[in-house]
Amino acid sequence: MNAALRNPRIERPGEAHLGFVDCDVHPFYRTPADFDPFLSARWREHRQSIGGRSRQGLARTSLYPRMSPGNGMRGDAWPKTGGPPGSDLTLMREQLLDLFDVKAGLLAPLVGGAAAERNVEFGAAMARAVNEWQAAVFCDPEPRLKASVQITLEHEESALAEIAARAGDARFAQVNIPPRGIEPLGRHRYRKILAACAANGFPISLHLGGTSGHASTGGGWPSFYHEEHPSYVQSMQTLVTSLVCEGVFEEIPDLKVVMVEGGFAWLPSLAWRLDTHWKRLKAEVPHLRRAPSEYIREHFWVSTQPMEEPERPDDMLRTIEWIGPDRILFSTDYPHWDQDDPRYAFKVRLPEDWARMIYRENAIALYRLD
Repeated sequence: MNAALRNPRIERPGEAHLGFVDCDVHPFYRTPADFDPFLSARWREHRQSIGGRSRQGLARTSLYPRMSPGNGMRGDAWPKTGGPPGSDLTLMREQLLDLFDVKAGLLAPLVGGAAAERNVEFGAAMARAVNEWQAAVFCDPEPRLKASVQITLEHEESALAEIAARAGDARFAQVNIPPRGIEPLGRHRYRKILAACAANGFPISLHLGGTSGHASTGGGWPSFYHEEHPSYVQSMQTLVTSLVCEGVFEEIPDLKVVMVEGGFAWLPSLAWRLDTHWKRLKAEVPHLRRAPSEYIREHFWVSTQPMEEPERPDDMLRTIEWIGPDRILFSTDYPHWDQDDPRYAFKVRLPEDWARMIYRENAIALYRLD
């Protein structure tokens, strides 16, 4: 973390991109009991006596230190009143929203375990609880914060109900689906959920991570976090490939997909490879009426944190040019230790019109924030 983030004063605010939209803000609970007011008596008892059971193949092992709630956070983000980073709205305002005059912050709650729960009915109950918790604890007292609808992808009925229940509620801006699931997201079994997102005006947010029960890499379980971390990008590549090649965008032309915290320099090369194979394999995928890169440019957005940092900074501009500066969203990843300061996130000077799009305009248009 850059030490400047701790400075309560912003020098030359005109150059600090104040008023940006932050597309990755992580709220956290003070204790798991924070969800109890939003659970029925049955599921409150279940949470207290049985608890969650994740589809994690190594369930009895601890998280990598970087990924644990304590070690993955900014040292100065621990509230003096107690609780973990992300749980204190006053401190979130001080360190992020007010410091940079943030126009809007998209909440990405990595809590509750709803998406990875083996007991899908309990997962559905936790998804509802996390949604109500976001709205009551963060969005109602702070209108700049926008919630992400949590769903249990493997419980279609509850997922559709939750999407419908949040439609039209200005506190909710998108639907969150973890990239690592039981099956690739483009499969037909998920079409009703994806169609419901599009029909109700919700982009889907694919924030890196998730627990499927499968090994986290294509080659099995890694030994080190140094191996684990790059595998998040592999998950994103798989998602793009699945959604495009399975014909999701032909069937659901209004679907919008945001890939959060997965980098983006890999996207052009994936598109080139898909286009090359499509020219030779068209007979297998006659439902694809256009080159894969055209679907990618039309339906996908990416977020900035963490960005790849090429040895030649100008290569970043070329990468953005191919993806399109209108498809990139700014994010800080607050309150994680490696979050980005908007003044120093880009190691190359952006053209002013690109900066306006990336820091503000793209997210305002995508999430209809005006």
